[in-house]
Amino acid sequence: MKRSRVAMAALLSTWLLVASAAMGQAGPGVYPSQPIRLIVPLSPGGLVDTFGRAVAQHLSKNLGQPVIVENRPGASQAIAAEALAKSAPNGYTLLMATQSGIVSTTVLRKTLPYDPLRDFATVSLLFESPLYLVVHPSVPANSVIELIALAKAQPGKLAFATIGNGTAPHIGAALFMKMTGVEFLHVPYKGSSSAIADLLSGQLQLMFEGGVSSLPHVRAGRLRGLATTAARRTDAMPSMPTIGEAGVPGYELNTWFGLMTRAGVPRPIIDRLNREARDMVKLPATYEKFKASGIQLLSSTPEEFTQRIRAELPVWSKTLRDIGIQPN
Repeated sequence: MKRSRVAMAALLSTWLLVASAAMGQAGPGVYPSQPIRLIVPLSPGGLVDTFGRAVAQHLSKNLGQPVIVENRPGASQAIAAEALAKSAPNGYTLLMATQSGIVSTTVLRKTLPYDPLRDFATVSLLFESPLYLVVHPSVPANSVIELIALAKAQPGKLAFATIGNGTAPHIGAALFMKMTGVEFLHVPYKGSSSAIADLLSGQLQLMFEGGVSSLPHVRAGRLRGLATTAARRTDAMPSMPTIGEAGVPGYELNTWFGLMTRAGVPRPIIDRLNREARDMVKLPATYEKFKASGIQLLSSTPEEFTQRIRAELPVWSKTLRDIGIQPN
């Protein structure tokens, strides 16, 4: 009997050690046992920040620990990605990842202190979003065709804002210029809120921007919406044409957003986070909160998310090269 108790104690001790190791550096216990950090790669106020805070609220409620949003804008989202790459592989640091920050920045930066496929672990896709071509009301153009004519008459005079070189708004504008032969002036910002503020003040003339930060101003008459970059008209703005149907056939651009963590995080933690992410995007409350933003909620397995990134890297490399956005 004594031997049996000793053997059982040894087995229990071994199990606890294995369980502790499986939780990474978080120590023993059930994940999570401490607050979680969610890094948002852009400044407060835009679509990514708004959705990131919704993710943080959902995770905090369902995981039983505070999820603290940390905005780390700059360097085309490379600052935020580097912060994730330097974090401990324990599931306590997450990233609101974007196609711009993970795919475009990787293609456009000659050197980065991380590799998105080696240093990051995907959790789940969250949503896709088109952009909306919006102009200041002072711009004498009420359609895409009129904007093209105005830009050709004033090459390089109309300024557009983006959230950085190679980001989705930059790609949207560059693709538009490539397909129409017009020339705009590029003015990069660290985030949507400051860019939108300057657009609203009339310091800039146009922007390719997400629905969360642009459509409320369109509805209020502070900006004029000309078209969406989507393949089809969106539920959020059904009266607004696509750029393709408004005069630039073949034009289409959608960008994805998802949840990532550090490579090396134990699979049980990733699976738990994946379940929470998938549950969130299925909630009617999530749909109601974001239906006016023109986004399409979706989810994925970690493997599907990784495969999408792996497939897009060479495609976007060619696309960016073709529209004249060069690595730096």
